[in-house]
Amino acid sequence: MAELQLIGVPQSNFVWVCRIACAEKGVAYTLEPARPHTPEVDAIHPFGKIPAMRHGDVTLCESRAICGYIDRTFSGPPLIPADPVKAAHVEQWVSMINTTIDPVMVRQYLLAYFFPGTPDGSPNRPQIDTALPKMAAQFGILERTVAKTGYLVGDSFTLADIDLLPILYYVAKLPESSAMLDSAKGLRAYFERHMARPSVKETTPPPIPGRS
Repeated sequence: MAELQLIGVPQSNFVWVCRIACAEKGVAYTLEPARPHTPEVDAIHPFGKIPAMRHGDVTLCESRAICGYIDRTFSGPPLIPADPVKAAHVEQWVSMINTTIDPVMVRQYLLAYFFPGTPDGSPNRPQIDTALPKMAAQFGILERTVAKTGYLVGDSFTLADIDLLPILYYVAKLPESSAMLDSAKGLRAYFERHMARPSVKETTPPPIPGRS
């Protein structure tokens, strides 16, 4: 069988999600570093976003579709439970992370630090300050959810946890969000415990070039 190829920069949280999924399933893959809107990406994703995937004649884009394909195609522990209710809860959390948490914590808050667009390159304080109340509410919801079992869904590590961990990894590096994470002691414990998983440790990306 052809080797699976992931396409995208390793620092992308969605590329990292796909890499963790491969590691959890024991799937061999190669990573082709490519930025959004490059020819390699545009050939697969109609809107030029990363990650993209190639596996023999199969091409896919969007991390959720890629992870679903990996989960169904390869043996290994399931990323989505067989139980239909738990599976729906995983899908529910992946959707909430991708459509609500990522837009605030990553696209609004993190990018205001890493790619601020300010004349002098300093953090975009208006953008950061607008995100903080929304982030505080999201941290509270996550804290209450993982307090039940130590996972987002049920009592096992699923695609929902995989989807969240890269976001927590990045926000743990910045001042306001790190303080929020420290205040949410159960969520901080959840984060540290799952960051120690071999699949997460072995796929942790290098720093963004030019950033610490």
